[in-house]
Amino acid sequence: MQLSIDDWKRLLSHIARRIEEQKDDFSALDRAVGDGDHGVTMSLGWQAIARRLDSYEGEDCGALCKELAMSFLNAVGSSVGPLYATAFLRGAAVLQGKARLAGEDLVQFWLAAVNGIRERGKAQVGDKTMIDAWQPAMEALQEAREAGLGIVESFEAAVAAGERGRDATAALVSQKGRSSRLGDRSVGHIDPGAASAVAILAAFTEALRGCA
Repeated sequence: MQLSIDDWKRLLSHIARRIEEQKDDFSALDRAVGDGDHGVTMSLGWQAIARRLDSYEGEDCGALCKELAMSFLNAVGSSVGPLYATAFLRGAAVLQGKARLAGEDLVQFWLAAVNGIRERGKAQVGDKTMIDAWQPAMEALQEAREAGLGIVESFEAAVAAGERGRDATAALVSQKGRSSRLGDRSVGHIDPGAASAVAILAAFTEALRGCA
């Protein structure tokens, strides 16, 4: 698999479309455990990304991702802004100077991005955050590649693991953020950040199938 920067833009633009379609669902989840604005927040961030994707005329996928990091951060004032900005900055380092991307570049981009989220947010699996979806997804992605699966199949495995992690957050007590104030009352509700994380990865994988 070899992707051009235009292909890369299309993959990310598809995420923005899917986030926009699901923003009300994310806010509904957030109303149960937080202030109900997660869908709006993610919409603002990803629509800012979509606008920058449309206007960027360079050929460097890494440089583009640096600009996307700033676009997201400038659009989103909540705690999720620095998390996804860090993700794009870490991913940018992997793609720096590349006008064309191999399948393994995509894998390394996401591994670096999620590692950035984990380090910036200082969350771990079990805290009832997006990491409950992102970390098992990345572990599954690595395992699939090590087992010799193709790029698309590896990302499909990652999405499935992320979905399991997302669903498992319903049984957890929130340990981070505003929802942690609820204590045991947060049990029974899926974490909205985990839900949007899966949506991001699923949309990416969906678009990736069209490039295979």
